Amino acid sequence: MQTLNLNADELGLTFDQSLKLANAAAEHLLDKQGGAMLLSFYDRDRNLESPHGVSECHFQCAIPGWQDYAENRGGELMVNFEKGRFVFCYRPLDFEP
Repeated sequence: MQTLNLNADELGLTFDQSLKLANAAAEHLLDKQGGAMLLSFYDRDRNLESPHGVSECHFQCAIPGWQDYAENRGGELMVNFEKGRFVFCYRPLDFEP
């Protein structure tokens, strides 16, 4: 999965602001593949992941559950803010399993 690292801590972005920026970046980078669909995310500030509970079976694994979930469903782009503070995983809309 390609990773776009954005270190914008000086901006003091909230989760929602980071999500908007990540969506715009994903749409731009995956435009030639029909656009982007958000598959999963992680919010370190609130220790919140989506889909909920995907890390429960990844307790001692090298890859977090939310990342594994995205990779196994066609995820091609991870947008990572501030070294893992907020992470969003996307797949192209024209993905076919």
